[in-house]
Amino acid sequence: MSLLTCTDLDIWYKRRGVPPTRAVAGLSLTVEAGELVTVVGESGSGKSSVIRAAIGLLPLTSRVGGRIRLDGVDVAGWSHNRFARYRGSYIGYIPQDPAVSLNPVKPIGRQLEDALRGRLRRHRLLPFGAGAHKARIRLSALRFLELAGLPAPETIYAKYPHELSGGMRQRVLIAIALSGEPKLLLADEPTSALDVTVQKQILDHLDLLRAELGIGILLVTHDLGVALDRADRIVVMREGRVVETGTPAEIRRPRESYTRRLLDAAPGLHTARLTPRPLEPGAHTGSGGHSLSARPRGAAAHEAPTASADRPDHRYAIEVREVSKSFRTRRGGIEHTVRAADRVSFAVPAGTTHALVGESGAGKSTIARIVAGLTTADSGEVRLLGQTEPWTRTRLSRSLQFVYQNPYSSLNPRFSVANLITEPIRVHRRDIGRSARAGIAAELLDAVRLPRAHASRRAGELSGGQAQRVAIARALSLNPEIVVLDEAVSALDVSVQHDILRLLTDLQAAYALTYLFITHDLGVVRLFCDTVSVLRAGTVVESGATAAVFDAPRAEYTARLIASVPGIEEFSK
Repeated sequence: MSLLTCTDLDIWYKRRGVPPTRAVAGLSLTVEAGELVTVVGESGSGKSSVIRAAIGLLPLTSRVGGRIRLDGVDVAGWSHNRFARYRGSYIGYIPQDPAVSLNPVKPIGRQLEDALRGRLRRHRLLPFGAGAHKARIRLSALRFLELAGLPAPETIYAKYPHELSGGMRQRVLIAIALSGEPKLLLADEPTSALDVTVQKQILDHLDLLRAELGIGILLVTHDLGVALDRADRIVVMREGRVVETGTPAEIRRPRESYTRRLLDAAPGLHTARLTPRPLEPGAHTGSGGHSLSARPRGAAAHEAPTASADRPDHRYAIEVREVSKSFRTRRGGIEHTVRAADRVSFAVPAGTTHALVGESGAGKSTIARIVAGLTTADSGEVRLLGQTEPWTRTRLSRSLQFVYQNPYSSLNPRFSVANLITEPIRVHRRDIGRSARAGIAAELLDAVRLPRAHASRRAGELSGGQAQRVAIARALSLNPEIVVLDEAVSALDVSVQHDILRLLTDLQAAYALTYLFITHDLGVVRLFCDTVSVLRAGTVVESGATAAVFDAPRAEYTARLIASVPGIEEFSK
């Protein structure tokens, strides 16, 4: 008997004053014991709705049709209270974001104990007395931390969520999901926010659990590369419907164009660098006295840059020489010094893209902030555009702009898109009139391939990809020569990510922009970047042309990062 069977599943969401929205239409799938089934698709395809329906966490305004069978029992339409007998004990749930799912003011052990007590009380195995079975619950909590692959469970037990890495927090969520000893695990994008190496460790551990315990897993992801690496069967969804299903071997030869598009967008499944396409005629042509300048490109993309000599070299847009930075933190009343950057050196030829890659805590964002003048280095030197004298804040912001990971957190929700794009111009060029700013906003919307009608929208009315395009347009509004992209595509679906990377490639070719690209994903680096520096614990372990680093990594750490890219093995055979 299947652990989970969905048959002709329909899910509707009702909102006051508008017709119901159909999020899932006629979906059918099964999950067997020891099997990993993945559901893939872009945001809005209905993937998470399937997970929430299977565990009884849909909002009260939803309506479910069709059948959902757990252990042979049809639970479609059950109330939250009726679902309690299955939730935790039969089904375990691993949510996407541990930073949101874990209580920041409770130690890890306490949160795991609470989950164990709740399960025991629901099944009337634990009295409601305050300290009942305390020692037994603690031992069980430690066992599940160990089962989730956490080192030194006794130490983790006493820590708070903020004291753990992202991978450790995700393992805590796995431990909580396992605490009910479920037969079925539902995992909703459990690794999308993690470094590729940590993602690999988490997925490896889930494989181990289903092999050792016979647990069935339904994994939701937007990354088809992950699905091809891990799944027994893959279900591809689009706009609430299943468009294709099959084994990884069958999906690699897709029947549907949508599946082919997902395959084309997965960065780990490709070796060729993106090539630029011309922008539309008339895009950003310079009405209102403002235009992006045509600048000559610098050194050839295949040249691997190294730190420059004593004399500044105007071929290089960015030169970082022996930069170091430390931070002081206090934990448990004891002051610690964290070395975020240790004598980091690299150079970026004008008009090219240089990547800084590494796991969380490698020092990538610290270096980016030092380059952008947002943080001061303890020692070393940064030269921009061959200039050695100090930059004023106004001049620096006109020559260098920053694009952040989360566009919604960097865009003022009260501003229209037009005002968001031209905000830097208002700050630096107060003499430009309203009509001229409107013309510039329209031209920049053309440049980032957004309809001009979006100018009146607010950030909250945009999709993630649209919001990031607005953030890019805003960064270009002052006609910069350098753009720093700090994890600017890591939070996006792979298909949207691919579209943004292609847009950045086209803009760079058109306007000779220089990019400093911060990421933990080497699959994206191979697709997008000319050169790369690999950082570990604040130190550059390897640097060179991207193709050379991928084809023959010199450092073991670099080889491990490359091996962690989902789908990369397809091109090593």
